[in-house]
Amino acid sequence: MPKQSIPRVAVVTGASSGIGKAAAKQLVTQGWHVIGQGRNPERSAAAAAEIHAIAGNGKFNMVQGDLSLLSDTARMANEISALTDKIHLLLNNAGGVRAEMIITSEGNEATFAGNHLGHFLLTQHLLPLLQSASKTSAKHEVRVVNVTSDGHKGCPGIDWDDLQLTKEWNTGKSYCLAKLANILFTRELAQRVQGDGIIVHAFHPGTVDSNFINHAEARMRAYIETLQFRSPADAAADLLWVAMAPENGEFTAQYFESRVAMDPAPAALDRQAATRLWQESEKLIANFI
Repeated sequence: MPKQSIPRVAVVTGASSGIGKAAAKQLVTQGWHVIGQGRNPERSAAAAAEIHAIAGNGKFNMVQGDLSLLSDTARMANEISALTDKIHLLLNNAGGVRAEMIITSEGNEATFAGNHLGHFLLTQHLLPLLQSASKTSAKHEVRVVNVTSDGHKGCPGIDWDDLQLTKEWNTGKSYCLAKLANILFTRELAQRVQGDGIIVHAFHPGTVDSNFINHAEARMRAYIETLQFRSPADAAADLLWVAMAPENGEFTAQYFESRVAMDPAPAALDRQAATRLWQESEKLIANFI
């Protein structure tokens, strides 16, 4: 019998809907072992059934939990580690807005925690599996892609005295801060894992026709409705191009808008801010690592 090839493994957060579900579908039909994450139990179960039905030679697992809760995130990371000993692709895709300020039971502002801290913690937990995959993979094949937004341009920088913007919370400012954090995290992570041969990029998918808009407050929702929408499948195809195209492995720490690499806003290029955000984030996740 011919030797059976071992499938590559991808972890996709936010795989219960939108870009994440579309990316999971595209990967699994290419024979990948995809491990998805979803927050809503019913939506996660429905997405898992839908993806299983088209998996073919691929494989799909769903882990369910809330990335804004660090205890949940640590549990999900342990569940993922029990499913595989290598990860070739980590798509930190989940994200969203809140119509009102919510402080989680762990004391974090939910937008900041769900968009940034959860992915920061998840990546820390899964880094050994990425490093393991890199040792046996082609050069620069192992990658992390953090899904962000051009909304980061609306944040002029981080207020270190109010890191999570809880003093004068505003839905738009909170979201823009979280998206800036995604890019700063990308740039710092890229520096730290470059010696392991792991590539890290940030990706803005455009305005995608998904349930994202359902959680926005009225004024933000009205503005988003004026924009031109893309399908989740098209946005996912661009995400996977960033994550898999050979030419995107020749450099690291890039910010892409669809398939174009460009400079993000000046605040996202601040090396000192990237390092300090990493340090402050480490303090916030210390009890869950």
